[in-house]
Amino acid sequence: MSSSITLSAATRQNLLSLQDTAALAATNQGRLSTGKKVNSALDNPVNYFTAVGLSDRASALTDLLDGVSNGIQTIQAAAKGVDAVTSVVKQMQSVVTQAQSNATANLPKLQGTRALATAGEATATGKSIYDVTMGKTLAGTAAAATSSTPGVVGINTANANQMQLSAGFTTYKFDIGSTDTVSDLVNNINKSGIATATIDVQGQLQITGTGSDTLSVGLGKTTSGAFAVDATETAKLTGGATPSAAGGTSAQRSTLVGQFNALRTQLDQAARDAGFNGTNLLAGDSLSIAFNEKTGAAKSKLDIQGTSLSASALGIGEFKDSATAQLGADIGIQNNADLTKAADALSNALANLKSISSTFGSNLSTVQNRQNFTKEMINVLTTGAANLTNADMNEEAANSQALATRQSLAVSSLSLASQASQGILQLLR
Repeated sequence: MSSSITLSAATRQNLLSLQDTAALAATNQGRLSTGKKVNSALDNPVNYFTAVGLSDRASALTDLLDGVSNGIQTIQAAAKGVDAVTSVVKQMQSVVTQAQSNATANLPKLQGTRALATAGEATATGKSIYDVTMGKTLAGTAAAATSSTPGVVGINTANANQMQLSAGFTTYKFDIGSTDTVSDLVNNINKSGIATATIDVQGQLQITGTGSDTLSVGLGKTTSGAFAVDATETAKLTGGATPSAAGGTSAQRSTLVGQFNALRTQLDQAARDAGFNGTNLLAGDSLSIAFNEKTGAAKSKLDIQGTSLSASALGIGEFKDSATAQLGADIGIQNNADLTKAADALSNALANLKSISSTFGSNLSTVQNRQNFTKEMINVLTTGAANLTNADMNEEAANSQALATRQSLAVSSLSLASQASQGILQLLR
């Protein structure tokens, strides 16, 4: 404003008021157009820089949500893989159960060919051949049973005072006492756990293995720590020199070999296919999920170490069409003891899978909780930044109306102040 121009006090006051109103209107229009009351550090340095810090952290957490989401999908993929493997293991259990259903056909049976008692002895004693046989004494000079004596089988304990049974990797041995009877012999065999014995209607000894391994039976004695079978003494019981019997072969079991091994392959494939975005926790991969934007000791994260899941890792071997007990985890399907081993291995595998599934479930719950927490934090930070910088649009709209009225009044007042000067001008004319 040029100092050479003289304005009245009233005019100058009204002019200043109009200028203030115009400045306020400009500020009001800026807030209405941007929606913010603080657009730069010039407006309010404290609020501006505080809001920038809050917004930057909200943005950093937003970026981390993508990694958290991928982590959740990776864990879920692994959990689905465990479910698939569990289903396969249960199918494998069904195959083992089918194989075990015809166990009797695979048991080795050793049938004696010597009658330990005769029909004549049964007549003389008034007993059955079975009862006569069970009552006979094992050791001593062979003698027929009479109405007053039980009879003697005729085992020479000087040559053979022990009986040994062998099946697979198991050996059972027991002593023959001087007063032991055939009944005692049968009972001792039944205690072995690897065979059962009975006397048939003809008075012959019959021994059946409890497993599918070849069963060997012999009478003899231990010398210098080694047991030696005496064929002659053994023949007095069985009719054979050194009797042994192998288990049978089941065609039904043979057909299950391919089925079981195919399921085993499916188990491995299901575990290999349980990855997400290049990370497979069932292949031993590790996963690290970050929950905050900090580094070093202040960094919040969850580290998950996967496990190499496979049939071998679970202790599930292959099926072999064999009656021989297999070493390691492999299973001879014609061998009853091996099938029991397979059933136990599958039960242990299910327990391990349950533990793995529980671990993944716990990890998934943790990550999902942190995901929800992060979303809430982002909302809190964004809202906090907005509270510091956003304008109250209702207030600014009301201010706009008030400023318009004020500006109109200022113009009117300026006009009235100018009219006083015009009156003086009239007098000069």
